[in-house]
Amino acid sequence: MVTTTYQVQGMTCGHCVNSVSTEVGAIPGVTDVQVDLATGRVTVSSESPLDPDAVRAAVDEAGYDLVPA
Repeated sequence: MVTTTYQVQGMTCGHCVNSVSTEVGAIPGVTDVQVDLATGRVTVSSESPLDPDAVRAAVDEAGYDLVPA
């Protein structure tokens, strides 16, 4: 099990949280997604390390920006 935290920019409401959770949760291997709206942090648990491009694409699809680490 791998847990990684990402910083997402642009989320302002519960709908934002649901959109990001749904898109990131659809990445193969993801087992859990926790979004902290106040901080913009998205914590993802997965079976193995995720491709950063897949995470970026999922966040983009939800309509938000992944802040570079």
